[in-house]
Amino acid sequence: MLAGKRILIIIGGGIAAYKVLDVIRRLKERGAEVRAILTRSAKEFVTPMTVGALSGEKVFSELFDPTEEQDIGHIVLSRDTDLILVAPATANLMARMANGIADELATASLLAAAAPIIICPAMNQRMWAHPATQRNAARLAADGIRFIGPAEGRMAERGEAGVGRLSEPMEIVAGVEAFFAEAEQPKALAGRHVLVTSGPTIEPIDPVRFITNRSSGKQGHAVAAAAARAGARVTLVSGPVSIPDPPGVSVVRVETAREMFEAVFAALPADIAVMAAAVSDWRPSEVAGEKIKKVAGGPPPLSFIENPDILATLGHTAQRPAIVVGFAAETTNVEANAARKLAAKGADYIVANDVSPQGGVFGGDRNSVRILSASGVEVWPTLAKDEVADRLIGMIAERLG
Repeated sequence: MLAGKRILIIIGGGIAAYKVLDVIRRLKERGAEVRAILTRSAKEFVTPMTVGALSGEKVFSELFDPTEEQDIGHIVLSRDTDLILVAPATANLMARMANGIADELATASLLAAAAPIIICPAMNQRMWAHPATQRNAARLAADGIRFIGPAEGRMAERGEAGVGRLSEPMEIVAGVEAFFAEAEQPKALAGRHVLVTSGPTIEPIDPVRFITNRSSGKQGHAVAAAAARAGARVTLVSGPVSIPDPPGVSVVRVETAREMFEAVFAALPADIAVMAAAVSDWRPSEVAGEKIKKVAGGPPPLSFIENPDILATLGHTAQRPAIVVGFAAETTNVEANAARKLAAKGADYIVANDVSPQGGVFGGDRNSVRILSASGVEVWPTLAKDEVADRLIGMIAERLG
């Protein structure tokens, strides 16, 4: 699988850098051609001589070294390769990557990269859990960068344990092999158009206030990203969210349910529709032109009218996609309510999940879903939302043959 593959390893400055020496050896055993760049701080943990002896190649580290730049240069280094592997990816290195900082050869090469990138995070568990690191990780994932790890276990510091360890060398090698195996497979949805909705909608009450829900858009955006990875042309109709756009996806931004309805039908025809957005069922019958002021006698009454049903209309239209998938966000009787939705909406699948506050699905990174279809109910284990998306797209691709 790795014979002849050109892999550029960028070694970050962490105690786990010593493990990367074994990764280099294992990759070379499998026939890969390995070059390495050391960050300035990486040289505090491993030496260029050791890395060069294992890789059989010159090791690079200095951006402004005339000899190194004339020999190959950071642009060629980052482009004359099939894969860039960053290990260990420290919190500092991840932050620089996420913000496009090119302050040394390693980060300049990453910014100039044309090859796909896999990073292997390694840091103290508190650093990994810090909101800043999690924001950077989300940004990198949204940019299409893949992750191997981090793993859970004991840290280098005495008495410290948790999620943040560098994955073991053979786990990293297996991840690299899996990447190339996937890349060489034909794209399951090549030539298909996939339409995805995501996030909440908002319904104004007056120029200041509106009604909405707690959907973060993470699951819908993950589905759009998974479809793009499977080779599809993807149109994502998104309500207001605070997460980055998925890479390789055409995004249409809307606010209200009526705007989403119009955008969905404007995007047809499509081969597949995945309606993951949490759409407001109702809207205020009248929207005040000015901010409603507090007055004696209590709050003003609000009356509502029903919004158009995007999923039901799509499921019964003459332009119906070959596969229509709906989502059912429920807090009680999840399966029974989803079954009624499947029967009423004309969908092929309903993805049902429990969004009760204690479950942490809205805004969280994991999901527990049941897939309902005419064939019955399939219960999936609790998975990361990216994994749910990949499995869902795989199931759809299999259905389409």
